[in-house]
Amino acid sequence: MSAYFFANAARGTERLLLEELRDLGFQNLELAGSGVAFTGDWSEGWRACLWSRIAQRVLLEITRFPGVSTPEALYTGVRALDWRPFLTVSHSFSVTALPPREGLLRNPNFTGLKVKDAIVDACRDQLGDRPMVNRDQPDLRVVAHISPNGDASIYADLVGEPLCRRGYRPEGGEAPLRESLAAALLRFSGWDRRSPLLDPCCGSGTIAIEAALWAANIAPGLFRQQFACERWPLHDASRIAELRELRGKTRAERRGDPPPITAGDLDPAMLEVARANARRAGVRLTFRQGDVRELRNWTPPLTVVTNPPYGVRLAADTAFFRGFGAAMARLHGARVGVIAGTPEIAEGIPGRPLARHPVRNGALEAEMLAYLMP
Repeated sequence: MSAYFFANAARGTERLLLEELRDLGFQNLELAGSGVAFTGDWSEGWRACLWSRIAQRVLLEITRFPGVSTPEALYTGVRALDWRPFLTVSHSFSVTALPPREGLLRNPNFTGLKVKDAIVDACRDQLGDRPMVNRDQPDLRVVAHISPNGDASIYADLVGEPLCRRGYRPEGGEAPLRESLAAALLRFSGWDRRSPLLDPCCGSGTIAIEAALWAANIAPGLFRQQFACERWPLHDASRIAELRELRGKTRAERRGDPPPITAGDLDPAMLEVARANARRAGVRLTFRQGDVRELRNWTPPLTVVTNPPYGVRLAADTAFFRGFGAAMARLHGARVGVIAGTPEIAEGIPGRPLARHPVRNGALEAEMLAYLMP
């Protein structure tokens, strides 16, 4: 049967997620709020979990009902659901509420508590006892979204741990970039996955590793041993076999070696961290120690994608931004994709960017900038 799914993304990367899912062959895509909605059978939900590099979670809509103007109406709607496909008394769950900005249900803690109480009371009726609440690692993560017009959508998170946590990077630097945002920046930069790529401020190597995985067509979800949905009661033997077969087909999609990808950094200790992370990811990179401001004489075509230090996350000053911009200008004919956490980065790079887009890098407001050096 067809199901309704929602893949959410970091703020500012929603359209890039839409492009990615379209390229992956998903159908009935719709940009909606903080992500992309799509429909399909169960295998499409699993496929999004396995293949999306930009999505953070993939949610399955359990139900949608209108007229939620009071806490009691929300409680009644959730309690009426059959939770046996998702929970047993030995399972655990948590609730995240995404209420509207206005109205009686605008407090997410209160809204989440009403949904939790409704699930507990429904399970007592349906199962004879209540499941446990586990906020850290639940078997079922329920997401309740109340729209401004009072429609309630109740979702089940297929993923568990966010998809951006691939698992190859137990070690990060002082300012680690999320894997999903690195993947979004690579797509935004216009990199063709065939020309050489350089990250001269690589830190723990996230951008270079994500580039190698994308170029080799290695699905990031394969790093995950299990998705949360595999622990649900409805995930019976036939679904287990179907997902195992899908994982096998996904592994077979791997291509040959990617183009030359270089990870550079001034700090030799960070280069060792990046090397270890690349080994865990199973990709081969070239490593270069040096100051990004000294870059020159690189044979085109080249794409530079990087997250330079910008004062808040790592130490940097005006002299650094000027030197960074001058180095980019010396890479004639190169494409450059940058996450800029300060206007000084754009001011230091000669010329106007081909594209710029606001994005959130963790808790920081930033911009993705794309250039073609003359």
